[in-house]
Amino acid sequence: MKFLRASGRLVRVLGHALHGWWTIRRHFGRMSQPEREAAVQQWAQAMLARMGITLEVQGAESVQGPVLLVANHISWLDILVMHASRYCRFVSKDDVRDWPLVGPLATGAGTLYIERGSRRDAQRVVHAMADALQQGQVVAVFPEGTTSDGTQVLPFHANLLQSVVATGLPVRPVALAYVDRGTGRPSPAPIYVGDDSLGASVWRTLSETGLCAVVRYGEAETAQGRDRRALANDLRDRIVDMTRARR
Repeated sequence: MKFLRASGRLVRVLGHALHGWWTIRRHFGRMSQPEREAAVQQWAQAMLARMGITLEVQGAESVQGPVLLVANHISWLDILVMHASRYCRFVSKDDVRDWPLVGPLATGAGTLYIERGSRRDAQRVVHAMADALQQGQVVAVFPEGTTSDGTQVLPFHANLLQSVVATGLPVRPVALAYVDRGTGRPSPAPIYVGDDSLGASVWRTLSETGLCAVVRYGEAETAQGRDRRALANDLRDRIVDMTRARR
């Protein structure tokens, strides 16, 4: 039964991904920015539905640009889930740009790419983020730099937070979780960490029933004299508290 469920969902997911790619190629050039943002959010919501995942969102209605969203990182699903809750421009590693099908979708969604391990490129991306924020956009980052198992929040890398320290613009913590709809307990299905392969994580997710993605937006704040490291530590503490409050 699980095999048939996952296989059927996989077919629908691939079809929807191809539809998104076609929309970007054929229609995005004629769309206004608000129309693109709405299209990305609607596409992400439809993709979650095809995966059998429900979405629970708290506080998204008050998220307005300019703002930097800072979230914990659990799964390859996180970007899709955040797009479904509220359109934002993500910062992602540069090699995603060249991934088959995923790359064009990410680029079409407005992703800002960063070359991992390059201090000079990090500075370039910080300037690009600051420019986007000053234009009133919503930008999002995962400061852990890698995924965790959802039971903890790893230490934050502070470099990209310089974009809000330098501009004085708002930042909001975002707590992500994946739970079983029936019990409310954390679900291990979407976790992508350690030696786990992407294919195995995707297959577990598509096989699961009752999976719910939870996105909880915290209150906005500004650096208010804190340097990027102090701000990173405080935001991590906020997300830890938000995660514990749900349990």
